[in-house]
Amino acid sequence: MTDTPLPPRPDYRPGSAQPRLNRPVRERYPQIRSTSGYGDPRIRHTGPGPGAGTEQEPERSARLNARLALALTVVIGQLWGLTVTVNEWMKGNTGTAWWGAGFLILSFLVVLGLWFLDPKDR
Repeated sequence: MTDTPLPPRPDYRPGSAQPRLNRPVRERYPQIRSTSGYGDPRIRHTGPGPGAGTEQEPERSARLNARLALALTVVIGQLWGLTVTVNEWMKGNTGTAWWGAGFLILSFLVVLGLWFLDPKDR
């Protein structure tokens, strides 16, 4: 086996002065056929059909979005209530802190009720 160096490849520039570099794509790359891809008989399905990515059950989506909005509202309320309760506890106002703890327990029960509302969505 002889190690003959390959000749340097010419630089390709669109609109080159060398006509061999300006050949059409089908001549430069004969392995790429015009039927590659969409016209290939081996390809049966090109991907998801029409309507892919759209909601198939808009009522279920609306219910889930409403439940998510309620749950997020309750979580934000719990975080606010926890902040107020801890601040009152640290100030020594234990009576107010116990009311805050009751609010947190009640809001947790609301989230639990939302979870039990529609068990078939899980």
